[in-house]
Amino acid sequence: MRWDAQRLDADEPGTLPGMPSVRGLLRSVQVPEFPGLTFHEVRSRSALNEVPGDSPMPFRWTINPYRGCSHSCVYCFSRSTHQWLELDTGRDFDTQVVVKTNLADVLRRELARPSWRREHVALGTNTDPYQRAEGRYRLMPGIVSALAGSGTPFSILTKGTLLRRDLPLLAAAARDVPVGLGVSLAVRDDALHASLEPGVPSPRARLELVRAITDAGLPCGVFLAPVLPGLTDGPADLDATLRDIAEAGATGVTVVPLHLRPGAREWFSAWLAREHPQLVPRYRQLYRRGALAAPEYRSRLTERVAPLLARHGLDRQAGGAARGAGGTPAGIPGDGDSDFPAGSLPATRPAAPRSRPAPPPAVEQLTLL
Repeated sequence: MRWDAQRLDADEPGTLPGMPSVRGLLRSVQVPEFPGLTFHEVRSRSALNEVPGDSPMPFRWTINPYRGCSHSCVYCFSRSTHQWLELDTGRDFDTQVVVKTNLADVLRRELARPSWRREHVALGTNTDPYQRAEGRYRLMPGIVSALAGSGTPFSILTKGTLLRRDLPLLAAAARDVPVGLGVSLAVRDDALHASLEPGVPSPRARLELVRAITDAGLPCGVFLAPVLPGLTDGPADLDATLRDIAEAGATGVTVVPLHLRPGAREWFSAWLAREHPQLVPRYRQLYRRGALAAPEYRSRLTERVAPLLARHGLDRQAGGAARGAGGTPAGIPGDGDSDFPAGSLPATRPAAPRSRPAPPPAVEQLTLL
């Protein structure tokens, strides 16, 4: 992605010297409402990102309003994307957030092109569109309106309870185009949550978000992701978490074991050595081949999760939509999904005509780790 060199006229006391590694930077700003964060405002030349043709992803197009993420998830696979900006994958990823201020306007222009085929567009595939910055910049209402207004089906994956703000807009959009919503939930324990993902709303708040979404008449899948070996993969932990998810009204579950890509691997390994040093040898063994956990671990996790999904009415046999990207049992993505964790989506299609709006499908979405 490259940025158009333009400047904002508005002055603000928190404005900082520009960050030279971002071409076309408008300004960098810090504001009291978001202590510790720096927002780098840019104007984007494009909004729709085309997924490479050889990707296993079940969609072709994505939108990412932000780069970097204040959720500060230690395990986030997107950390390596900050290296492109000559920023580090650790503290900088958590605190230096790039904001595409004109994204909704650019998106409207792209969606109006005669060549646009109204293919499914996924949001939340890199960093969270409902992270804290969205409370200041309010990019998502314009994006949702542009997609729905053009007849383009879309889905959103988030950890951010700020999505509640847009539920009326999303419910209205679902009357015109298929809309899928997903909430990512990694841990149930509050102490582990605070250590691993300190900027994310609490597990209870995200379960309440699932309930709010389904109460609004929208489908909501949950991504139990990532499952952490030795920390969140015990039978009792998985059983309790899946029970909570079922009680929240989720329409499906996808279970994804931890991936350790470069960037995230170093950051997570440092955290593990500091907080749980006894687990370091086990992780070295499990991730000796790269980003994916060893096949034998993924097989054991599948066997462990399958009966729990059935118990809580979340498997296919019970009418739930739980599944993995390869159609594997128990909602565990299969080996064919390369090193990119993903859930399943139905084959994308143009949106139904406005005179006969299609009901939103119960879909799972690319997991945001």
